[in-house]
Amino acid sequence: MTYQPPVRDHVFILKDVLDIEKYSNLPGFSDAPWEVIEQILDQGAKFTSEVLAPLNGVGDKVGCKWSPDFTVATPPGFKGAYKTMVENGWLGLSSDPKYGGQGLPRILSLSYSEMSTAANMAFSMYPGLTHGAAEAIHAGASDELKDLYLPKMVPGEWGGTMNLTEPQCGTDLGLLRTKAVPNGDGSYKITGQKIWISGGEHDLTDNIVHLVLARIEGAPEGVKGISLFIVPKFLPDADGNPGERNNLQCVGLEEKMGIHGNATCVMQYEDAKGWLIGEPNSGLKIMFVMMNEARVGVGLQGLGQADAAYQAAAQFAKERLQMRSLTGVKNPDGPADPIIVHPDVRRMLLDTKAFVEGARCFLFWTALRGDLSRLEPDDAEREKAGDYMALLTPVVKGFLTDKGFKACVDAMQVHGGSGFTEHFPVSQYLRDARITMIYEGTNGIQALDLIGRKLPAKNGRGIMTFLSELESFANENDGEGELKPFVDALRTSKDQLQDAAMWLMQNGLQNPDHAAAASVDFMHLFGYSALAYMWALMAKVSIARIAEGETDPLYQNKLITGRYYIERLLPDAASHLAKLKTGADTMMSMPVDAF
Repeated sequence: MTYQPPVRDHVFILKDVLDIEKYSNLPGFSDAPWEVIEQILDQGAKFTSEVLAPLNGVGDKVGCKWSPDFTVATPPGFKGAYKTMVENGWLGLSSDPKYGGQGLPRILSLSYSEMSTAANMAFSMYPGLTHGAAEAIHAGASDELKDLYLPKMVPGEWGGTMNLTEPQCGTDLGLLRTKAVPNGDGSYKITGQKIWISGGEHDLTDNIVHLVLARIEGAPEGVKGISLFIVPKFLPDADGNPGERNNLQCVGLEEKMGIHGNATCVMQYEDAKGWLIGEPNSGLKIMFVMMNEARVGVGLQGLGQADAAYQAAAQFAKERLQMRSLTGVKNPDGPADPIIVHPDVRRMLLDTKAFVEGARCFLFWTALRGDLSRLEPDDAEREKAGDYMALLTPVVKGFLTDKGFKACVDAMQVHGGSGFTEHFPVSQYLRDARITMIYEGTNGIQALDLIGRKLPAKNGRGIMTFLSELESFANENDGEGELKPFVDALRTSKDQLQDAAMWLMQNGLQNPDHAAAASVDFMHLFGYSALAYMWALMAKVSIARIAEGETDPLYQNKLITGRYYIERLLPDAASHLAKLKTGADTMMSMPVDAF
């Protein structure tokens, strides 16, 4: 079975839950009436399922090939698929029309990206990184640099990367050694080695524009002395086309557990010519434009792999015959019943289904805040949306990838021994998904960012506003009926999240180790609470549609899946709260030599 994009669920979230049409007065949204959105969803599903999904296994088995001439060949079919993607305008959906983009809301770009990532994660990293690099240039570069690079990068004619990590530094970028020496003409000589550079070399585009973090000679030590540079593979000529080859090379590829179709490169820069983006020593601030976008994109990858793995597992469970149902024969014409009749198989499938559908709603809801943080004319609403984006980005990245990987593990378990072989796709989904918990900042780093920066930011304004929103929904929808279990569950999870936040504020200040020890549990508690809100929103809409006479089974199935979430998954939030409150004492008391 190949991946089938969940277009109907996207429609449900965009139209029914988020009521995206009510934002038609805003820039970008005004260019996306519902008929345009439907076309994007339908055509995106067609391209990703018919073109990208069949190449997923090819990319995994063949991988990228490095040659001694420092070139990299992508897997068979990738070049043709990339060309089709560029011709159809998929890469520039939400980019600035001034540079060749379509200027549509980013939530629509994200909807397409979920399909693309689920269909072929390794392939989708190439355009994803290019888009992120273009956004960083758009945010921080001079008009001259924007005009030179963005018209080629926005539509995907040229690729883009970000070069942060070095052999001696990953998360701690203050340790980086790559240096930049002024040439005297406004350009710099960039020298150093960068590792784990996704898409650092490939054969998909005529040029690759590297964004490189480096330290200008004489700059302060640590992160305060880091600058960001554009360092193209080929120096643009007078007409803006690829000209002279720059002094940079891919000197090797990493042998990886997964994402074999994406080139993970070791990049060597030897007096390569680069141009400063923004002001000296402000590189991290600009690069975080790309990194924050990438972190939401990585959360999307966790969701995408979970959904693809779920689809494969559900299909397998319907077809695989093993034993008889405990409550009587369900397949009298066969030698055994399909394994989907067994409660434990259903447990694993429903765990994933409830997560995937809740996570998709959470991702889209958060992405809409991102659009509103730029486009909303009301100052207070724009500020609120910005607070939410800052607060929720580490939750989206950390929670969705942790749980997305678990979904892939469960999908393999549903397959039994078959899943451990390469005859079925779940092995690849599991291997590909594992990196999402590591890159763009490990999930432990996301949790530290959440409790150390995002939670106390602006005197806790973001978290207090979010908690208030949950409370308001619960109060406004209190009462009896089918919605009551969802409201009750939301109120309980809101109280747990508030309790955890208060504990962190009180105990984390006294001993930072207490905060750090609690951070991952807090991130997961936050994720569970956010999904409880999403399921309450989806349940409310579904109940209303059924009352209006809707016969689409999606709405009734949403209520069943939502009830499963609050009965079987949400109780895990309480265990995270309990663990969080134990603090760091036992954790930190173990002597180092005892490990």
